[in-house]
Amino acid sequence: MTDPSLGLPTTTMPVAPLGPLPQLTPRESEALGLLAEGLPNKAIADRLGISEHTVKFHVNSLMGKPGAQSRTEAVTKATRLGLILL
Repeated sequence: MTDPSLGLPTTTMPVAPLGPLPQLTPRESEALGLLAEGLPNKAIADRLGISEHTVKFHVNSLMGKPGAQSRTEAVTKATRLGLILL
């Protein structure tokens, strides 16, 4: 494509649709915010007053809802979906 005002090719990349927003529980939202801060599971568990096992469950759920393969990707996708603000 060419920008008609400049006669130069445009460099915009197509963006894949993000799809529907995943529904998060209140506890998942809290865990997501702490995950975005870079906290490890133990620290998230301490902050939320829950077991580390429960945090792992929430993190796995958070990764699964947007189809993320890692904690970082889950935070990235959640940010792009507007679920958290960084």
